[in-house]
Amino acid sequence: MSLIFHLDLDTFFVSVERILDPSLVGKPVIVGGQPGGRGVVSACSYETRKFGVRSGMPTNRAYKLCPQAIFVRGSHGEYSRYSNMVREILIKYPPMIQQASVDEFYMDFTGCEKIYGNPMLLAERLLQEIYDKVKLPGSIGIGSNKTIAKICSDFNKPRGITYVAPGMEKDFLAPLPAETMPGVGKVFIEELHARGIYTIGDIARMPAEYFASVFGKGGLDIWEKANGKGTEYISEGEERKSISSEQTFRSDISSPAEIEAIMFGLVAKISQKIRDEGSMATNIHIKLRYADFSTITRAKQVIPTNDDKFVYTTAVDLFRKAYTRRVGVRLIGVGMSGFVEYHEQHSLFESTEDKRTKMINAINQIRGKYGFEAINMGLLH
Repeated sequence: MSLIFHLDLDTFFVSVERILDPSLVGKPVIVGGQPGGRGVVSACSYETRKFGVRSGMPTNRAYKLCPQAIFVRGSHGEYSRYSNMVREILIKYPPMIQQASVDEFYMDFTGCEKIYGNPMLLAERLLQEIYDKVKLPGSIGIGSNKTIAKICSDFNKPRGITYVAPGMEKDFLAPLPAETMPGVGKVFIEELHARGIYTIGDIARMPAEYFASVFGKGGLDIWEKANGKGTEYISEGEERKSISSEQTFRSDISSPAEIEAIMFGLVAKISQKIRDEGSMATNIHIKLRYADFSTITRAKQVIPTNDDKFVYTTAVDLFRKAYTRRVGVRLIGVGMSGFVEYHEQHSLFESTEDKRTKMINAINQIRGKYGFEAINMGLLH
């Protein structure tokens, strides 16, 4: 039987901001856009949650619910740095570790019971070492698979530890609301409620054939998880699935030229990021959100690339095909996925593309030494 740990760093962004500015400790804190702007809440402290503030809601609504909150824009470079510090602590313990996000880690301790003993004591040891060395609080869930471990890590926050012993998975899950299940969205929940299904136990009691016929393959996956089944292994160093950058505008924008200019900056940042990681992307996608919150995504498969110019022209083409309404735009985003290892193609004669590759490599070196803003590229239309 597998033994999977899931570490979730409690209110991670807020916790990092409090390390950087101790005056924020004990006060209601919201990380994200400023009141009066058009951003959303990226993270919020427990002090704000009792007023109804939640991650993902517009900051204007968060301000109305908790006007006494302190709003901070966020120190995104610091989040990565602290995440790496936590990872450095963890890697010396389990045989396998997988970082699921900037503040989440799966660890596989299967077969390590004789080394570390009681799983609860091991979890306490991990949380204490992280707090002693990095001052970040966290919670750990322990179970026989990734689904159980993830649900457990959110069960007893903050600084909690929850362990579901093998064989007790269904009993643990049965009374929990269906929306507790990872990967279950709002629309799916509404469909469940329309059929009188409200708890994970309700899902588990339904015939598997019924779930498969009504909800398809995804429904069958949810049914299996409701019955305590799940992925019992992790993939160490699992590759990043995608990287993206987006911008929410302070006021709606109706000018395609203005939007495309903003897209160029977004493309420059993510292209630089994947070059830094030694990767190339095979998929380019855009996200377009109108003022009425309707959202459109478009994607295109491409030859492996990390070239700003190619990514930008592809993204703009997708945007122009997607932007079909006479409605202002609230948000634009650009992303890349399908990563492969970077490689250079060599030929006897130096082509225009070879020259451009050399230019991009030179720009990488300059930015690496003096910072991203040290040099900017532009396009002529």
